[in-house]
Amino acid sequence: MKTYHKTKIFFILFMLIQGFTSCKKDLLNTTPTDQLAVSTFWKTPDNADQGLTALYAYLLNGGGGYSVTLYTPMAWDTFSDDCYSQYDYGGGTSSLASGLTPLSGGFVNDYYIGAYNQIAAENAFLANVGKVLTGDKLNAYKGEAYFLRGFNYLMLAQLYGNVPITTDDPTTVPITTKRPTSLKADVLKQAESDLNLAITSLPDVAYGTGHAVKTTAMGYMVKLLLVEQRFADAATMANQIISGHKYSLNTDYLQNFYKPGQNTSPEIMFSVKYQLPTIYHSPDINLYIGVWKGYLATQDLINEFEAGDPRLKMNFFFSGDTQAQGWNLTTNGGIATPGKDSWITGFYPLHKWINSSILDPSYSTQTDADFVLLRYADVLLMYAEAQNEASGPDNTVYSAVNLVRSRTGVNMPGLTLGLSQTDMRLKIRHERRVEFPMEGFRYFDLKRWGLTTQKLNGFIQNPLFPAIKTKYQSNYDLWPIPQAEVDRNSPSMKQNPGY
Repeated sequence: MKTYHKTKIFFILFMLIQGFTSCKKDLLNTTPTDQLAVSTFWKTPDNADQGLTALYAYLLNGGGGYSVTLYTPMAWDTFSDDCYSQYDYGGGTSSLASGLTPLSGGFVNDYYIGAYNQIAAENAFLANVGKVLTGDKLNAYKGEAYFLRGFNYLMLAQLYGNVPITTDDPTTVPITTKRPTSLKADVLKQAESDLNLAITSLPDVAYGTGHAVKTTAMGYMVKLLLVEQRFADAATMANQIISGHKYSLNTDYLQNFYKPGQNTSPEIMFSVKYQLPTIYHSPDINLYIGVWKGYLATQDLINEFEAGDPRLKMNFFFSGDTQAQGWNLTTNGGIATPGKDSWITGFYPLHKWINSSILDPSYSTQTDADFVLLRYADVLLMYAEAQNEASGPDNTVYSAVNLVRSRTGVNMPGLTLGLSQTDMRLKIRHERRVEFPMEGFRYFDLKRWGLTTQKLNGFIQNPLFPAIKTKYQSNYDLWPIPQAEVDRNSPSMKQNPGY
């Protein structure tokens, strides 16, 4: 993705959806009032590059919590049994403590709003980019927009289920008509259509520049097929990625999470790109992850790791560490000494994502680690899950899981032979949890497996307050649509059941 100064990106976003005013005022019922910006913007091929960059910029911005965007991976894990946030980044900690309502804040409210902002910009881009591009380049650029729209509809389907579907250009088509909610199955169909268009349009090369490629879209198609329990199709799609030999596991697990290693990692298939000096974390992740202990592992997650699994200390710090993985934990004002500062007894601070060379982070610290959203390890384990559900634990299932376990630097032993389908299912679920802690997968995995209520109702988040237990009931698997949106679009828009 080409790099532009932040203010220029915001200007282009405005130009893309001129007149599509703040969705907090009325997300789906706004009529554009000024078409001049659109007519003057789409003039040269450079505008296509600028517009596409602006679409990706949505991955950098938005969200309700301080220092948190909607694409801060570890914030999603606060909605699971993996993570406790003492400052409630993303809103998951409070949502699990008090239960979900149509008035819930954090990601429960913000993802809905953010997704439709993005979809509006993507629709505008798709409707107008043909004014300045033709041929293969046009198809490729549209493919990226289709991918991003499919990505958003897949997320909306997983989170809220029944939501409106809009593919109209918000710069030319009045949106005053109240839009009804569509069923989750239809939202998934829209996501599948967009991802299929992306797969057929995007270049068949390895990811690396920040632009989605064919295999990026294929990876998210595998996720969609797993949600729909189309296991044979999911296994086939995942196997096409594996057989394409465009990716491999990084021989250094941690280099998936830091610059400059991220720039050349053979494992990363999609990420939110940051780049100094103009695009950086603010405030710096070394502050809100490290010094402030924004994301802490629960004991339940720590207990999931097998004895001797090096990924445990690759991911988390432990009391008594004075030099962990070469990181100095004792510098005053730096990563806090275990047992001191704002450390919370019974939790384990996050190790991955923090820049090891910065010992004294401050508000002026700037780092640009990319937030990785899709890794090849995910494709391998999704293949194993799909193939095991479709056909049982054949040799290819063992191979996929064991590749992840045996990567250089991890070197965990292979799975025991002769596992039943049920036993293999449990092994795969275990492997996903210890391979991807704080990468935002756990909550979505639990939903896909039908385990949210079992795992998240009555869970003790903070061992200092054992009487406070999480509240989770089955209807929470479809998040409530923000009440303000239901009220504005009533009676066409229906609230999800149980709220």
